[in-house]
Amino acid sequence: MTWKTALIDVPFGGAKGGVAVDPRQLSEREHEELIRRWTRTMVHVLGPHRDIPAPDMGTTARTMGWLMDEFHRLEGFQPACVTGKPVALFGAPGREEATGRGVVQIAVAALRADQREVQGARVVVQGFGNVGRFAITSALERGMKVIAVSDVTGAVSAPNGLTQEDLLASSVSELFGRYGQIDPATVLEIDCDVLIPAALGGVINDDNVARISAPYVIEAANQPIVGGADAALHARGVTVVPDILANAGGVLGSYFEWTQNIQEFRWSLDRFRDELDARMATAFNNVYETSRRYSCSLREASFIVSVGRVVESFLLRGKVI
Repeated sequence: MTWKTALIDVPFGGAKGGVAVDPRQLSEREHEELIRRWTRTMVHVLGPHRDIPAPDMGTTARTMGWLMDEFHRLEGFQPACVTGKPVALFGAPGREEATGRGVVQIAVAALRADQREVQGARVVVQGFGNVGRFAITSALERGMKVIAVSDVTGAVSAPNGLTQEDLLASSVSELFGRYGQIDPATVLEIDCDVLIPAALGGVINDDNVARISAPYVIEAANQPIVGGADAALHARGVTVVPDILANAGGVLGSYFEWTQNIQEFRWSLDRFRDELDARMATAFNNVYETSRRYSCSLREASFIVSVGRVVESFLLRGKVI
């Protein structure tokens, strides 16, 4: 997270934390109490200018609303204490879609950097949760064609492309009647222009890397490609956009929500989207130019940029590295 926020020029630090539990096994009441108990336990380190939680796996906008409400009960009204909240509870229109939209903006920037056509580009998405759904939505808005999608319930192939109506389904299994059902294990290997793994980590590994045919892989999930597979893809000339850049739209969206809460002013959805698209494109172009300057992968270039910015900040403050 430290490198991710530095990479997109957001003035946050970085950390990850959570509770080891499957929220699907909890009742709504148990889920709410878990969040409130966690907030009471962590309240001494939380705050709008100290540590600002944001949504991740297993959370929803309502989850973040519970967190805010419990923090308010303990510390008073401070909506900037957490991001990813419902719009009706001081959330930001556009935050929910920010990660998925940012992924597609990065894919578009990558295609354009190589003078590849965006309109009609064939996309495969692994994952039908928040990130995957909004990635599909944004891809369709860009004129791209999503030809396959999978989740824990299965996978479908749609040679003519999914439609916005398909996104109303609660899971991929609800699409079985409309499209051909395929083996979820093979969805990553489908011939396409852009592959977006938007589910779990480690899904592209030594066992299947040789069968990955997409020339562009956009890491929407965290660490979906293991180290050896990443090196193999780079050696084959596959463009891999690393997770710290590709899925940074989420933390960028959280930054936008935080700034609005601090200012007590709400942006329009169009402004949110325009700011997100511009900042993601700028971040990609910076990394792309760095990769060309040092003849390295986009992953290495991302760390050159992000670590360099952190080092510079230390030096400017008089710290000894």
